[in-house]
Amino acid sequence: DVQLQASGGGLVQAGGSLRVSCEVSGLPFDDFAAAWFRQAPGKKREGIAGIRMRDGRTYYLDSVKGRFTISKNNAKKTVYLQMNSLEPRDTAVYYCNVDTGSRNYWGQGTQVTVSS
Repeated sequence: DVQLQASGGGLVQAGGSLRVSCEVSGLPFDDFAAAWFRQAPGKKREGIAGIRMRDGRTYYLDSVKGRFTISKNNAKKTVYLQMNSLEPRDTAVYYCNVDTGSRNYWGQGTQVTVSS
């Protein structure tokens, strides 16, 4: 079975940093695209960063560009989202997602709360 295990959320003050992780099991770690989404209360889920396993190409939503970095560790089969200069508007449940082209998988969410 494919499993995405997310971890690393928490409470941080504005201006601080957090890293969330997503360990992927049940899939070859070289032929899919991974992404982080977030959903704030009362808002739609939005994709904020993505990475292609094959070549490491990344993309970011404008509102997080320059503050967030998505990366991967092939040996640990884990995708990370390093979040710096966090702002209260970044408060949301963060979800990891894997898209193989034919199937789409979601991890459980991890809460990130940024206090002002």
